[in-house]
Amino acid sequence: MSILSKNKFTITSALPYANGGLHIGHLAGAYVPADIFVRFLRLNNKDVVYVCGSDEHGAAITIKAKKEGVTPKEIIDKYNALIKESFLEFGISFDIYHRTSEQIHHDLSQEFFLNLYEKGEFIEQVSEQYYDEKFHQFLADRYIVGTCPNCHSEGAYGDQCEKCGSTLNPTDLINPKSTLSGETPILKETKHWYLPLDKYQPWLEKWLIEGKKSILKSNVFGQCQSWLKSGLQPRSMTRDLDWGIDVPLAEAEGKKLYVWLDAPIGYISATKQWAIDNGKDWESYWKLQPKEEDNSTLIHFIGKDNIVFHCIIFPSILHAHGEYILPENVPANEFLNLEGDKLSTSRNHAVWLSDYLKDFPEKQDELRYVITSILPETSDSEFTWKDFQARINNELVAILGNFVNRVLVLSHKYFEGKVLLGSALSERDEEVLAELKKYPAQITQSLEQYRFREALSSFMQVARLGNKYLADEEPWKAFKEDPERVKTVLYVASQIVANLAVIGQPFLPKTSTKLFEMLNFEQQDWAKAGTVDLISSNHQLGEAQLLFEKITDEQVDFQLNKLAEAKALNAQSNVSTEVAPAKQNITFDDFSKLDIRVGTIVEAEKVAKTKKLLKLKIDTGIDQRTVVSGIAEFFKPEDIVGRQVSILVNLEPREIKGIASQGMILMAEDADGRLDFVNPNSAVANGSSVR
Repeated sequence: MSILSKNKFTITSALPYANGGLHIGHLAGAYVPADIFVRFLRLNNKDVVYVCGSDEHGAAITIKAKKEGVTPKEIIDKYNALIKESFLEFGISFDIYHRTSEQIHHDLSQEFFLNLYEKGEFIEQVSEQYYDEKFHQFLADRYIVGTCPNCHSEGAYGDQCEKCGSTLNPTDLINPKSTLSGETPILKETKHWYLPLDKYQPWLEKWLIEGKKSILKSNVFGQCQSWLKSGLQPRSMTRDLDWGIDVPLAEAEGKKLYVWLDAPIGYISATKQWAIDNGKDWESYWKLQPKEEDNSTLIHFIGKDNIVFHCIIFPSILHAHGEYILPENVPANEFLNLEGDKLSTSRNHAVWLSDYLKDFPEKQDELRYVITSILPETSDSEFTWKDFQARINNELVAILGNFVNRVLVLSHKYFEGKVLLGSALSERDEEVLAELKKYPAQITQSLEQYRFREALSSFMQVARLGNKYLADEEPWKAFKEDPERVKTVLYVASQIVANLAVIGQPFLPKTSTKLFEMLNFEQQDWAKAGTVDLISSNHQLGEAQLLFEKITDEQVDFQLNKLAEAKALNAQSNVSTEVAPAKQNITFDDFSKLDIRVGTIVEAEKVAKTKKLLKLKIDTGIDQRTVVSGIAEFFKPEDIVGRQVSILVNLEPREIKGIASQGMILMAEDADGRLDFVNPNSAVANGSSVR
């Protein structure tokens, strides 16, 4: 069923942490596709509320505040203003951009907690949690880092491994360390309130796995299926923190709500504030209505690292509450990389939106276009400045801008800017107009299925259609012999330009506004897309303007140098600050238990349906054995066959993705997360011991 059969929509974009700025990864993950979709719905005259806001609680804020020697409030005030200004200047069309530090949000979050508490949904449990003896405080998830128990990557947080995407509890980590002191924390008893996700698993399997298999994107469904297959466990909804929303119980003094309880409720509190400001009924957008057809359609736009919270935890909270609608879809995107490396805020390896807007003034649509064309819709993609330049110069300038400019300039040159229907439409004219009619339906279908790259490609095909039509008809040559024919050619071409203005509105809103001005034509809604007589004969066009400018080599070099300087500065600072602290001392007897040998990789292949794993066959000198290693991001299978490696041969075998892994390869990992082999400088016999 077409989503346009629905009338009311509640659209959310992920709440950015108020502890840093926005970069292109954020735009690609949630904000650009969400904005395209919202503009498309509005052009179809749907009732839409589009909400977002700053996520201003949780450990990430307090960590930033401690690093900068300021209060959490100073951090959130600073970054909320920066983020809000960047969104506004970029042209993201939120109905409201709110803050989770507002009292209306605190009140609503506490209401949610009490609703579940009074229904007996929480499990009250005294458990042992990590405590930093040096700083005299319990450690929230993000205050603990260690080795991921699933992919064995270092630097996993207490709630999530950002390398393999696994959802974790702090006690799952191997070799946990406090981010405050760098020391190993102790376990200490504390009481918390847990949401029994295992209780909701049967419902989730029916609602999510059975009900949304044909709706969710493959990457989203795959993650959800994997989590549920592993079995859900109760998750604490409270934390021992000094920053956040108070747990509204007398016995919970000093405890705060888990940020992933309160953050999604921020969508609701933002809608509530918007409704107060605009005389609307917020409940009609969030609560179940007497008639199902009157329910709003809730859609969350997020990045891949937030899938579990929006598909499992938040729906479980809404389900347990019982009065709220559930998300129809969560079209999450994967990660956007930058110039051959992962985007990193801590390493300043990013293209910050605030910087882009200063370096490329009035070029918001150019960035929207490039990001949309490379959206990581089902797998990671990459932004490079050379590609940015090529897409703008070779597509926006050479195809779209060139076509529009030729139509306007020729119309002014030959007919004083008037659109005139001269001789009767030729067979070729009819073919072009018939093809033009097809594109709005194609774009609609792509957008309804959240295939934004495909939709943008169809939009550009309309510009290509116009360019080819002009090139074939050559009105600049035909004018002397047959001006009436030229009138008709420019009439047909003007209809294509008008359609570009209409269907370009979700993708390139500023450009479409400029097109309507150049056409001297009122903005039109989606129902007019595909109309082949949008502009009537004898219509007076406005003045021609260049839609886009070329990006120069100098501009690209400047941006590449900026990234190189940040990388060099980061590498310099990493020498003293990014080295992991030493682990606790062990005895010689402990070390002697490790049997590390030199072996040679004799076979290597990717593990199916994974991005990070390679299946290796290694000649250890003792035997030939299989090892599964998470190195696929850094090494191609064909490049490492024949390489000697160090392998821990007496590690207890472990099944990974159905493969029995019989050992562990020793790897060196730098501060950037890059891996390399630990191996001898010269060839030695397989089976040689590493001492």
